[in-house]
Amino acid sequence: MRAVRPLHEWNLPPEQAVALQKELASRVIREDRLPPQVQHIAGVDLAINENNGLARAAAVLLSYPSLQLEEQHVYEEPVRMEYIPGLLSFRELPCVLGALNLLRQEPDLIMVDGQGIAHPRRLGIASHLGLWLDLPTIGCAKSVLRGHYNEQELGETVGSWLPLLDHGEIIGAAVRTREHVKPMIISIGHRISLETSIRYVLSCCRGYRLPEPTRLADRLSKNNAYREPVSRPKEGQDTPNEAVQDSLWQ
Repeated sequence: MRAVRPLHEWNLPPEQAVALQKELASRVIREDRLPPQVQHIAGVDLAINENNGLARAAAVLLSYPSLQLEEQHVYEEPVRMEYIPGLLSFRELPCVLGALNLLRQEPDLIMVDGQGIAHPRRLGIASHLGLWLDLPTIGCAKSVLRGHYNEQELGETVGSWLPLLDHGEIIGAAVRTREHVKPMIISIGHRISLETSIRYVLSCCRGYRLPEPTRLADRLSKNNAYREPVSRPKEGQDTPNEAVQDSLWQ
């Protein structure tokens, strides 16, 4: 992963983490700041490895618009903090960054299994990640954390969507990505508008509820049998290192 300047320390007490979220939320860019041509989209998700109790993050890289899988990686580390509602990014992002660091190709856009600004303090994991990497991100959540929409008014046709509202503010959208199943909750992560977020999500759907980047990341994060390939030994080393590879992000 290319060198980025850390925004903050991760090991913060909850009250400091909440205050930091409020400050960082003001830095989120809610308009399109994408490359002229998006060629690679990454998807990330995290699960707990039931075999060893470690946090297990998965990152996949797909070509766009063909959605061919070009890379897939997992990264495991001890869980850093207990689950606290609204502070998921402090628990999961360090591990997710470890998985993204294994990518050889920098993505143009990242889809995150979780919320963007559809969050009580407008800084869900997708927005937090986007700020950390200064890359466009989209929150692709399976359920509502904050806000509401009229379920009866949402059409069943794929592509139908309604705004997700919180005290009159549009913070995301309920998007029908597959007929007769619950909609995805899509929100701005960073450096992208809501309308463009919806467009990319729908263009990445292939008959499933989840768009391909997060669907494949979700599946990989739960596949505890998958292990990173062993790299070739570096010069001067006798044995190879597991999950070590050069990165084109540098």
